[in-house]
Amino acid sequence: MKMVKKHTGVMLCVAISLSLAACGPQESSSEKTSSKGSELVVWEDKEKSIGIKDAVAEFEKEHDVKVKVVEKPYAQQIEDLRMDGPAGTGPDVLTMPGDQIGTAVTEGLIKELNVEKDVRSLYTDASIQSQMVDQKLYGLPKAVETTVLFYNKDLISEDELPQTLEEWYDYSKKTADGSKFGFLALFDQIYYAQSVMGGYGGYIFGKDKDGNDDPSDLGINNEGAVKGAELIQKFYQDGLFPAGIVGEQGINVLESLFTEGKAAAIISGPWNVEAFSKAGIDYGITKLPKLENGKNMSSFIGVKSYNVSAFSKHAELAQELAVFLANEKNSKKRYEQTKEVPAVQSLASDKAIMKSEAARAVTEQSRYSEQTPNIPEMNEIWTPADSALQTIATGKASPKKALDQAAETAKGQMKAKHSGK
Repeated sequence: MKMVKKHTGVMLCVAISLSLAACGPQESSSEKTSSKGSELVVWEDKEKSIGIKDAVAEFEKEHDVKVKVVEKPYAQQIEDLRMDGPAGTGPDVLTMPGDQIGTAVTEGLIKELNVEKDVRSLYTDASIQSQMVDQKLYGLPKAVETTVLFYNKDLISEDELPQTLEEWYDYSKKTADGSKFGFLALFDQIYYAQSVMGGYGGYIFGKDKDGNDDPSDLGINNEGAVKGAELIQKFYQDGLFPAGIVGEQGINVLESLFTEGKAAAIISGPWNVEAFSKAGIDYGITKLPKLENGKNMSSFIGVKSYNVSAFSKHAELAQELAVFLANEKNSKKRYEQTKEVPAVQSLASDKAIMKSEAARAVTEQSRYSEQTPNIPEMNEIWTPADSALQTIATGKASPKKALDQAAETAKGQMKAKHSGK
C-alpha cells in the first residue's frame, strides 16, 4: 500500500455511528439455513485478487456457493461500506488496514469473529493484536508490512551504505546538487516521520495499565519527538530534500526520482517492489538505519486483514471464508502471487519466502516496529501531525511550536468527538 495515511483518518460522526450500529443486521436462528446456492461478495485490494483465485475456487466447490471477488483500494473500503452496507450492496468479507479496526467497531461496521484459539495462534502477536478491540477479535491478518530502505545499486553499493540516519545526512550533503539526491523520505507525514521521532522517544499514545492505547497520554510533542523533528528539519533546510516531496504529490515525486535514478536511497515499502522492478532499477532493500543514539529507526507495522461485514446476510459462512483465505496454506499461495509478506508465524521462517530480499527486510524491520494505533482517536492525529510536519519542512515554524500546536489541535478534536464514549 502507498502509505499516505491521511486517507485512513476518517472523521468519526456520532450520528452515523448510532445509525449504522442500529441497522447492522443480526443473524437470527431462522436465517441460519443451508448455505447451498448462496453468493458471497469479497472486496479484495487492487491488483491482489490473483492471490486468492485458487482459494476462492476451492471454497466454492467445497461449500457449493458462489464467491464474487471485487477489487477496491483497501484503505477506502470502510468508507464504501458505510454507504453500501446499509443499502444491501456491500461485501460479506472485506479487507482493511489494522488502524481502521477501532473506528469500524465503534460504528458497528464489522462483526466480532468467533474462532478457536488454534486459529488465532497461527498469526504473529502484533498482527493479531491489530484486530483486537476490548479483548474481542474482529478480523484475521493476511499480510504485514513496514517501511524499509530501497537503494539504487548503480549509485551506491551495499558496502557503502551509511549505517545511521546522521551518516545519510552527511552522504546527502556530498551528493545532493538540486537535480540528484542522496537519501529521501516523506518526513512531512507522521507515518514516516514517526520512524525518527519514535527512535528518540516520541510516541502517539501512551499505554494504560492493561497495555491499551491511552488517548489521554499524547506524545507527539514530547522532548524526544521534538528532537527527532529537529533532525528532520535539517534535511529540508539544508536543501537535501527537494521542495517537491512536501505535500500531497510528494509520494509521486519521491518515487519518480528513485525510478529515474536521481536518488540513491528512499524510504518506501514492499508495495513498491513490483513497480521498481518494472522500472528497471537495480535496487537493494534493507531495514531502516540506526540513529545516533544507537536505536534503530522505528516504523509502523501495517496489517491487512479479512473482516466480516456487520451487514452480511451470511455472516457464519463469511467467517468461514475469512478463516479459509487467511489460513497457512492460502497465505503462502497469496504471497507467491502478490509478494505481500504473510502474517502467519510459521511462514516467517519459510525458506521459499525468506529468499525474497523484501520479505527479509520487512521481517527484520518488524523487530523495531510498533503497532499502528487502531483506536478511533487515531483519526484525530493524522491531519494535525502532518500539517505540523509540513510547516517544519517548509521552515514556517520551529519543531516545538509546530508539534505543540498539533497536540493541542488533536486533543481538542478528541475531546469534541470521543469524550462521550
